[in-house]
Amino acid sequence: MPQWYLAILPVIFVIMNVAGFLLMLSDKRRAERGARRIPEAVLFIVAFLFGGLGSTIAMFAFRHKTQHWYFVVFFPVFAVIGIAALIAGEICFIFADVIVKVVQGIANNVSVGA
Repeated sequence: MPQWYLAILPVIFVIMNVAGFLLMLSDKRRAERGARRIPEAVLFIVAFLFGGLGSTIAMFAFRHKTQHWYFVVFFPVFAVIGIAALIAGEICFIFADVIVKVVQGIANNVSVGA
């Protein structure tokens, strides 16, 4: 497997967290001006799709959406899940050859025993 595969998940992780951070900042500024807001569903989708860390940092840094329990609870949960998925994905990329051989060995043993 090519080494550049190792950079895919971290790049996606950084892009989504920067997007989450900037969306929360933009929504805060819009709220202060009384302008049209970013829908909460959009903020949640970005947080869920690897942007939880940036969204959580922005939420507390700008004191935005901290009065809503579902933001305070779920954004940090999405951050932990995103970090865990990033680590798990990188481990899978690093050990992909070993994982494939183990799964093939298990599949061969199961098919022989059937």
